[in-house]
Amino acid sequence: MNRRITRVAVAAVVMLGALIVGTTYWQTWASAGLAARKDNEIQRVAQFTIRRGTIYANDGTTVLAKNRVVKVGGKTLYYRTYPQRGLTAHVVGYSTITRSQAGLEESFNDYLTGANGNLSSVFRSTLNSWRGITVTGNDVYTTINAKAQKVALDALAGQCGAAVALNPRTGATLVMASSPTYNPNLVEQDFVKIGLTKAPCSGAAPLLNRATQGLFVPGSTFKIITAAAALDTGKFKPDSEFEDPGYCTEYGKPVYNAGNPDQNGPEAFGRLTLEEGFEHSVNSVFCNVGKTIGASTILRYAKRFGFYSVPPFDTPLNERAPSGLYQGSTLYDPRHADTAVDPGRLAFGQERMLATPLQMAMVASTVATGGIVMRPYVVSRIVAPNGSVVYRTKPDPLGRAIKPKTAQELNEFMQLVVTGGTGTAAQIPGIKVAGKTGTAETNVIGRNTTWFVGFAPADKPRVAFAVVLENQTGFGGTTAAPIAKLILQALLPSASKP
Repeated sequence: MNRRITRVAVAAVVMLGALIVGTTYWQTWASAGLAARKDNEIQRVAQFTIRRGTIYANDGTTVLAKNRVVKVGGKTLYYRTYPQRGLTAHVVGYSTITRSQAGLEESFNDYLTGANGNLSSVFRSTLNSWRGITVTGNDVYTTINAKAQKVALDALAGQCGAAVALNPRTGATLVMASSPTYNPNLVEQDFVKIGLTKAPCSGAAPLLNRATQGLFVPGSTFKIITAAAALDTGKFKPDSEFEDPGYCTEYGKPVYNAGNPDQNGPEAFGRLTLEEGFEHSVNSVFCNVGKTIGASTILRYAKRFGFYSVPPFDTPLNERAPSGLYQGSTLYDPRHADTAVDPGRLAFGQERMLATPLQMAMVASTVATGGIVMRPYVVSRIVAPNGSVVYRTKPDPLGRAIKPKTAQELNEFMQLVVTGGTGTAAQIPGIKVAGKTGTAETNVIGRNTTWFVGFAPADKPRVAFAVVLENQTGFGGTTAAPIAKLILQALLPSASKP
C-alpha cells in the first residue's frame, strides 16, 4: 500500500512540475514566438501591455524608438513612436498592431519584451505578470552614429541608393542609410502615404532596405575581388604587364573599356601594369585577368569574402539578401563556372553578378583588416531594467579571405585610385583614403548604377564604406565618391572639412 501511495505522490509531483514548467514556458520563452505569428491577433494586442525596451543610437542618449502610453478601456497600452522619423527606419524598423514588425523591432523582439531566454529576465517577467505588475523589456543599444547617419541620408536625399559604413576592426555598423526612406510613425497611422513616395528610379520601394536587400550590379568595384584572386593565387603580380588597345577580345568580339567622361569613346592606355589597370579601372586588363584565372577561381574568392551567403547581420533574415550571380530572381551558383560563366565580364563586375551595399562594405573592410572577414553587427549591447548588461556583442572574425600580403597590395592599389585615379573626388586633406569606383551599365541606355567603396585612414583603417546610387548619368567617381567623402568626414574627427 505504501509503495502505491509513494508512486501516486511521485506522479503528482511530476505532473505539478510539468504544469509549472509548461506555464512558465508559454508565458515567457514562447510568448514572443506566439506574438511574432502574424495571424495571432490576441497575442499581438497583448504584447502592447508590455513596456517595451527603448532603442538607442551609439551615443546612448539619442532615442531611436520608445513608447507612448495610451489608455484603452481601462488598460494601459504601450505603442511605439520613433522620434528620429526616417533617420534609422530601415535598421530599427517598426512594431505595430496592424502591420506586425520589421527591423530590430522584429529580430530583437524577445529582448525588447523581456521574453528572452535569460533566466533573470524570465523569472522577473513571470513574477511581475503573476503580481499584476507591468512587464518591462530590455533596452537595446545600437552602433549607429546618429550624426553620420544624418549626413549620409541628407547626401542621398532625392536619389535612390544606400550607404553603409563599418568599423573594420570590430564589424560594428556606424552608418546604414537607405534612400528613399520612410517615417515609421506612419506605418500605423497613414500607411497609404508611405506607398505614395516618389523617387527617380523604377519603383521607389521606401520600405526596402537597399543597404541589405538591394541587389545591384557591382561594376568595377568587383575588381577588388578579381584582383584579390589574381594576386592571392600568384597568377599575377602588381607589376604584371598588359597591352591595352581599349578593348579585350572575348569569344571573337571586343569588350570595350568604359568611356572617358571628357572624351568620346572608350579609353586606351597602351602598355600598363595590373596596378595601373586597377588605378584607372581599365576593363580590358581585368577582362584578360578573368580569362586567365577563370570564372571558377573568381567565384571561389568571392565566396571567401561572403558572397553566396546571407550576411550574418542583426536584422530579420527576410530583410537580407545574398550577393552572387543571379538568374532572374534566383541565386545562381554554377557547378561548372568556367564554361557556364563569361569570365571576362565577370572579372569587372558585370555578367549576372549582383551585390548588396553591405556585402561590398564587407569586401572593403576585409582588405582594411589585412584579409580577415569580420561579422557585421548593429546591436552593441542589451541592458535590463535594473541596469545590468544582458548581452554584449564581441567582435567575431568569420575567417581569412586573402593573405596579409595580398591585402596590403590591394590597399596600395586602392590608395592610387584616390590619389590619381578614378576616385580623386574622395580625397581628404591629411587623411589617406583607399577606394574603388564602379559604374555599372543597366538596361536603360545612358543610365548607370554608380558605386564607391573603400576605407580610411588607409594606414590605420577605422571606417570601411560602400555607397551606391541608382539611375545615374555620371560615373562612380563623380556621383558616389563625394557622398563617401562626406560620411568619412563625419566619422573621422581629424578629417579636414572644406
